[in-house]
Amino acid sequence: MADTTVQAKTTPRSDFSINTGRLFINGKWRESQDGKARPTINPCTEAEITQIAQATEADTDDAIQAARVAFDGGPWPRLQPSERARILFKIAELVERNADELAYREVADMGMLWRDARDFCVPFVAEVFRYYGGWCTKIGGAMPIAEPGRMAFTIREPLGVVAAITPFNVPLVLSTWKLAPALACGNTVVHKPASITPLTAIRMAEIFEEAGVPKGVFNLLTGPGAWWDNGS
Repeated sequence: MADTTVQAKTTPRSDFSINTGRLFINGKWRESQDGKARPTINPCTEAEITQIAQATEADTDDAIQAARVAFDGGPWPRLQPSERARILFKIAELVERNADELAYREVADMGMLWRDARDFCVPFVAEVFRYYGGWCTKIGGAMPIAEPGRMAFTIREPLGVVAAITPFNVPLVLSTWKLAPALACGNTVVHKPASITPLTAIRMAEIFEEAGVPKGVFNLLTGPGAWWDNGS
C-alpha cells in the first residue's frame, strides 16, 4: 500500500529569542506608564514565555492622540495611493521573510500546530496585505446620472482613527483582516490584541515600522481588555 502520509513543508524552529513586550506609541517602543507587566503563557507547557507591558488608560489616551495627530496632519491619508500600496507590499515581503519567527510566536503563544501556522497562516497574511495593497490604487468615486445642468459625484475618504480589538484565536490572521484594509484606505490605527496572545502583534508592529509606516499611523497597546482583569 502506498504511503499517504502528508509531510509538513517545514519543521518547527525554537531558536528565536522573544524579548519583553512593550507598547508601540507614536513610533516609539516604551513601557507602560505605571511600569506594570504580566507574563504571556505557553498553553501547551504552561511555561512563561516573556513579560508583556500592561497599557494604562493614560497609555491608551496617548495612542489615540498619536493616531489622531498622524491622521489630521501626517502624511498617511495624503500619500499617493501607489505609495501606500508600496508600503503594504513591503509588509507582505517582510512577513514572508520572517515567516518562521511569526509561526513560532503563534505556536508558542496560542498552541497552534506548526504546520498550520507556518504553511497556512503566515503565507495567507502576506497575501492579505498584497490584496489590500492592490486596492489602494482602485478605491475611487463615481459620477452618477444627475439632472440636466447638474453634476453629481462621490468620493471615498478615510474615516480617521480606527480601533482594532482582536481575539485570541488565530490572532495573526484575524488581526490582519482588520489592519490591512484600515491602513490601505488611509486610516490610522490603534491595535489592542488579546491579552493572552500578543506576540505576533508585537512582531507585526516591528514589521510595520521597518516597512516605512509613518510614526503615529500604527499604535499597539497590550494588556487586559476588561475592567475586572486588574492583573491580580
